[in-house]
Amino acid sequence: MVDESGTVERLLRLVPTGAVAALAGASALAGSYASAGFTGGFVVAPIESFLTAVMPDAAVNFAITVLGDLGQSLNLLMAFAVGVAVFGSFGLLGTAVSRRTPAAGAIFTLLLSWATAYGLTGAPALAFGAAVPPAGVVVFAEFLRRYPETKGEPHGRREVLGTAAGVGSLSVFSYLLGSRSTGTETLGEIGLSTSEAKEAEELLSKADERSLGVEGLEPLVSDGFYGVDINSVDPNVDESEWTLTVTGEVEEEITVTYDELTSKEASHRFSTLRCVGETLNGRKMDNALWTGVPLWEIIERANPGGDCDCVMLRASDGYYEEFPIDATRDGFLAYGMNGDALPRKHGYPARALIPGHWGEINVKWITEIEVLDEEATGYWEERGWQGTGPVITVAKLHAVNDLPDGRKQVAGHAYAGTRGIEAVEVSTDGEETWNEATLSEPLPETAGEPPEATGQTPYGEDVWRQWVYDFDGEDGDTVTVRARDGNGNLQPEEERDRFPSGPSGWVSREV
Repeated sequence: MVDESGTVERLLRLVPTGAVAALAGASALAGSYASAGFTGGFVVAPIESFLTAVMPDAAVNFAITVLGDLGQSLNLLMAFAVGVAVFGSFGLLGTAVSRRTPAAGAIFTLLLSWATAYGLTGAPALAFGAAVPPAGVVVFAEFLRRYPETKGEPHGRREVLGTAAGVGSLSVFSYLLGSRSTGTETLGEIGLSTSEAKEAEELLSKADERSLGVEGLEPLVSDGFYGVDINSVDPNVDESEWTLTVTGEVEEEITVTYDELTSKEASHRFSTLRCVGETLNGRKMDNALWTGVPLWEIIERANPGGDCDCVMLRASDGYYEEFPIDATRDGFLAYGMNGDALPRKHGYPARALIPGHWGEINVKWITEIEVLDEEATGYWEERGWQGTGPVITVAKLHAVNDLPDGRKQVAGHAYAGTRGIEAVEVSTDGEETWNEATLSEPLPETAGEPPEATGQTPYGEDVWRQWVYDFDGEDGDTVTVRARDGNGNLQPEEERDRFPSGPSGWVSREV
């Protein structure tokens, strides 16, 4: 059949134009990554934040409870696709203009891309990283289209392939350059005095000594600390520009700079965090040694008031969380982790630690403490989740080993917030009988010898413990574990899903 109207031919001619436009969009993202790295200056970051903000609560909760980490990855992938489409549309318009005047097409693409990137990131210099590459793609593609050797090629094949090769090379270069500009995971030392550094070293050494050394079981100071955030791209905050303000119902608003914070006498504290959205036997529970100052020391300087006795903590990534002001009296403002400065993904320059509460309360990249006059809802409460603690007692079973003598060995961690762990019990006969596991020695509250009886515990309160249990068993046996907190209360037996108040139940596993 003959297409006398030439409709098919015209449609086919649109294929290379659309492909070049898509490549222009991809080049914008590559250039942006090269100039900003995986930070807030990367144009994908605000797009992903917007998608997260407008996503229905039901979809967010589905992503957390069903998809897990994959949900956030899919949202980031969607942000990439949107970015390619947005900047690709500018390339499409620029390509149309360049058919008449190549220079005008490039300038048109450059201006539209720069204005959009600037609007998204608020960084005029970094915006050129997303603007120059698509303009270059428009010029390069038009050059290939007009070059004599390209004439006769079916449907602009050389135009597309040549442009794709150029964008591919740019992407590789951008990845290497952007990875360097993103910054290191840990941002260096924190300028502790000799005695403060020695105390941190001693505490870390004690944690190493008191770890049970079970194969396959993470030590008492976690090798890798989990991270959960509302955005995939973490803020990249400059400590020289960072401040923490205490606002709201206060007698006098105060502002603390990073230099002021780190010049205070530092203290160290072991503290465990557990994610409210993890599975019952998941691995989003970790422990670290944190360095900082008591949070209340800063808040009380403002002489807080208000009628609701509550505060809202806000972060530079737009996150916010509300809880009782009394919880801040034992809170900690941390700027160090395991003897070094806070890693970027854990809240550099500073984060809050609120003992006994779910991990989401421990706001990272903290910038404001607002004393409220009436109760408000935090970020996750608005989406139906429980915010403030107390955390639910849990004993997790993560390590299963075959011992040389033929017996089985099971081990894990147990955590009950500030209540502490009194015991972990193990059943290997279908919960007919229970036996106590061996617990790791509690981590100390301070370095040096335990203090004399002063009415205070010599151990860290908000800290997990390891447990281990050896038994005569066979492959296929089911082991159930449960913990008893420091108040003598047993871990809840009833199984409950993580939404909305965190998972509960006894942990069982076939070994």
